[in-house]
Amino acid sequence: MPTVLRRVIGAGGEAPVALLGDPAILEGRLIGFFCSVRCPGDVILKTFDLARSLRDAGVTVVGGFQSPMEREFLDLLLRGSVRVAVCPARGLGRMRILAVWKQPLNDGRLMFLSFFDDRVRRPTAATAAERNARVAALSDIILIAHAESGGKTEALCREATGAGKTVFALASDDNAHLFRIGARPVDADHPKVMIQDWSESESEAGDVG
Repeated sequence: MPTVLRRVIGAGGEAPVALLGDPAILEGRLIGFFCSVRCPGDVILKTFDLARSLRDAGVTVVGGFQSPMEREFLDLLLRGSVRVAVCPARGLGRMRILAVWKQPLNDGRLMFLSFFDDRVRRPTAATAAERNARVAALSDIILIAHAESGGKTEALCREATGAGKTVFALASDDNAHLFRIGARPVDADHPKVMIQDWSESESEAGDVG
């Protein structure tokens, strides 16, 4: 089991873990992706651009990919070479593997990770909240396409920034409330700048130590 996964499990007590696919995907730098169910038109267009810009960026994106925009984002990512870890808010037992997932699974760039046993057959608000917390803990940085003001994704952003985790959000007036609580804007057409800034921050932290 990857070391990062052991750390996440330990952070919240023992939890069942099920894997489908190559767990080595989790050994790289992980970008946790989130988007609220309701998403403004401006952000929708920018999220499409973001996916196209990221899908060959040599990173790993992890998320629940449950909201409509998250599912669209996943579909676009899988058309490139980026590695993806999907975390359903349910057990993996009896989960249907879509045809478009089979090739990325065989290629070793798509995996499924669940923190729930097979008795959990459907996602609920509670399992989605727990899954999102696990994804946030698993991720090196968090990337938010959009979070509704006052919603659960905004609360996750607030908690993550308060804990010192680096959080980026798409540069849009619709995300102004996220920037006020510490998220950093990222241009959909130039997400590699986000990765560069992140790498430089890690390097500076290492120099200080």
